[in-house]
Amino acid sequence: MRKQVGGSLGGLATGIALKALGHNTTILERNPTPLLHDQGAGIVAGGHALEFLKRYNRCQRQVLSVPSFCRQYLNRAGNVIHTVTADHDMSSWDLTYFLMRANYDGISSPYCNGPPSDPSHGIAVHHHDRNVTSVIPHGSGVLVSWESTADPSLTGSLTADILIGADGPSSTIRSLFAPGGSAERTYAGYCALRGTVPEHSVIPSTLATLAEKFTFFHTPGIQILTYLIPGKNGSIQPGERLINFVYYTNFPEGSPELDQILTDRNGRRHRITLPPGLTDPTAWNRQQEIARQKLPPQFAEVVCKAERPFVQAVTDVISPSNEFLDGKVILIGDALAGFRPHTVASTAQAAYDAMLYADFVAGKMSSEEWKRNTMGYARFIQHRGVVMGDRSQHESLPLEELIRDRDEASVPISYEMFPKWATAI
Repeated sequence: MRKQVGGSLGGLATGIALKALGHNTTILERNPTPLLHDQGAGIVAGGHALEFLKRYNRCQRQVLSVPSFCRQYLNRAGNVIHTVTADHDMSSWDLTYFLMRANYDGISSPYCNGPPSDPSHGIAVHHHDRNVTSVIPHGSGVLVSWESTADPSLTGSLTADILIGADGPSSTIRSLFAPGGSAERTYAGYCALRGTVPEHSVIPSTLATLAEKFTFFHTPGIQILTYLIPGKNGSIQPGERLINFVYYTNFPEGSPELDQILTDRNGRRHRITLPPGLTDPTAWNRQQEIARQKLPPQFAEVVCKAERPFVQAVTDVISPSNEFLDGKVILIGDALAGFRPHTVASTAQAAYDAMLYADFVAGKMSSEEWKRNTMGYARFIQHRGVVMGDRSQHESLPLEELIRDRDEASVPISYEMFPKWATAI
């Protein structure tokens, strides 16, 4: 019996992979509702994510993304000044989440129906409203204690052979076993302002520039990018898709501007993420005005038409190890290392870690190989994200260098690419 914490993409990926091996799993998700809410975010579905779905997706729905056929860069006037032919698969957080829920515990939704049962698979259980408070050794496994997120007076516990911490970059499991140092999230000096806009709501010339292209603009202290993602209920029909944007802009730590952008319409200051629907109108109006002043007209239009924007403070975090208590507790995905969004690798990391751990459990690789590869991947991509982000946000570099950084980040990762510092256990 294996249990895990975290019901987002990393936890679901690991649960699906272990379930396919016949293992029983239980997911403990801190969210108080049975299903996670739409995050309003796009996902670049990299090679590992596609490989995972090819290996484990048993739902009838197979088309999961909107294609992008090139990367292009605009100047301030909105003219294309550089193009790189490159194929990318662009999906959405919500479509990926509901597809994984269908494959994990059979949840049907407007996005897809659950697959037929397979008697060779293990039992999959999903509990929401379970906020883990402690993990201690118990016999040959661990005892996991939790409290209700909605009502902390409600508590409970369960035992597990192995606890898989897949509870995100603010991981409770990581804080219990690797407190302090690089395992604490630190602010990188800038935020990602994010949102989506229906493609039919922008003027035709804007859509012509952005449709099925991965589009970028850089200026000192600012980077913005867009791509098309599936729309409502995962629709990929032209006219029903969404333009997804990620707008990086600098907010010095401790500044009034940072406090303003992370304070919601009810006056609550959020530490890292201000969810969709809560952005303070005054703060967002200020960002829209800056967008009109500094961005190409296509990007400014998209930012100004976003109805449910949200804000993420960009942070750095990585655990010194991916296992504790002699392997009874492990970390995967962004609970192990939270990547800066420039790497477009968070979903790929979750898929990669899940597949490698399943291969280790199945006896296809040794414990040392599993640790070396997952830690090497985490260290390498986490370091790459820091370099990319600091160069684009805090240095004045020619466009050619920023394009080179993006091109290097788009190369599929292989073990041979990891430098020695990334593979040291």
